[in-house]
Amino acid sequence: MAVVDRDIVIIGGGPGGYVAAIRAAQLGANVCIIEKGEFGGTCLNRGCIPTKALYRNAEILNTLKNIREFGIVVDSYSINVEEIQNRKDKIVSKLVGGVQQLLKANNVEIIIGTASLKNENTVSVVLENGDLREITAKNIIIATGSIPAMPNIPGITLPGVFTSESILKFKEVPNSLIIIGGGVIGMEFAGIFNALGSKVTVIEFLPSILAQVDADLTKRLALSLKRKGIDINVFTKVISIEKNEEKLVITAEGKNGEIKFTADNVLVSVGRIPAIEGLNVDNLSILHNKNAIIVDKNYRTNIPHIYAIGDVNGKNMLAHAASHQGKKVAESIMECLTSRPKDIIPSCIFVFPEIACVGLTENEVKEKGIEYKTSKFLFGANGKALALGEGEGLVKVISTLDNTIIGVHIMGPHASDLIQEGSMAINNNMKVDDIASLIHAHPTLSEAFEEAVLGLKGEAIHMVPIKNR
Repeated sequence: MAVVDRDIVIIGGGPGGYVAAIRAAQLGANVCIIEKGEFGGTCLNRGCIPTKALYRNAEILNTLKNIREFGIVVDSYSINVEEIQNRKDKIVSKLVGGVQQLLKANNVEIIIGTASLKNENTVSVVLENGDLREITAKNIIIATGSIPAMPNIPGITLPGVFTSESILKFKEVPNSLIIIGGGVIGMEFAGIFNALGSKVTVIEFLPSILAQVDADLTKRLALSLKRKGIDINVFTKVISIEKNEEKLVITAEGKNGEIKFTADNVLVSVGRIPAIEGLNVDNLSILHNKNAIIVDKNYRTNIPHIYAIGDVNGKNMLAHAASHQGKKVAESIMECLTSRPKDIIPSCIFVFPEIACVGLTENEVKEKGIEYKTSKFLFGANGKALALGEGEGLVKVISTLDNTIIGVHIMGPHASDLIQEGSMAINNNMKVDDIASLIHAHPTLSEAFEEAVLGLKGEAIHMVPIKNR
């Protein structure tokens, strides 16, 4: 067994781990990264990227369904699932290879194998050929990500029941699909399979889909989904899944008693849980709660030179949050911490139309007792949105009474791109006048953000003034 001394050893090559490795290497660290599967983690291989490839397919199909509005006649079209899968896999493969090239270009040592913690400074790795290797390091970063949560529902392992990872390999479009869970992942798949032609039914235990999103957006989304033929059932708990001769039968409990649903396939999408099994965290007495490793504000565990970043610490299960944490830890270890005073993390949900949020929701503002103002601007009054044929949705901005922006919530075309303007505003404590002083290009979707912000002071040009009561 070879023993290699390193400044940092990183367990996990996802968006937290590989970004931490590259940043640390840029700062002069001797870095080793261990990955048991493909680099890029869940995000690149089984999450963000493959689903966005499928989202693009769905986006095109939705356009085709309304293509006559653009004066274009398409007599017929069909779906080739094999080609859809090939395109998705090529995108993933290209990006996985790109991550490995970046690690090598930054002189990061790559080890393929399954890692576990031997002691506070040693990581044991079972290599692909079965050999054991031990690596010692001054610092260890755990970045092992998460796995799909599987609730204790009878029948959940039946054929035809998928997780958010296994459904990515679908070989045919089901005529009907039931999705258990109305969170981000579930609702993204609802939009994708609805566009592909499935009859989609969503079962959600909570009172609302996308519970973490501002209520003004979720109410509008629910109506939009209904128009598209997606059936949403909230306040509904799944009791069991059974198989008859042809279909899966789901028994659930709603507000008015027992409900039966039938479908060709079921997607279980009730969230994800941190992946710490096999790491031996208990042997080192590393504190964890409900599987998530407990860390401080600098992502240190109770052992000062062992860190946990990304999904495994359970703080914010977003790829860009993991990357941010990875940079921060690498800079902290190398005593070169740049100015990252806030963790203003936007979230993007790829439904139809897109949703993106940053900062506080209106409910959160109320709960905190903050006096506030809101302003909304509809994309139906934005020239670029109408030209795109995507006038559905709005921009909602929340500010304090002194006009400091504290929340931005967007539902509409390219919301995932527009939200960065909101992130910059909140991160820099910008006020309405700061946005008003910027010239937004015309015609662009960004003008909707400008108008919503100006509406906080009653200065929006393309919005009917709200009369004082």
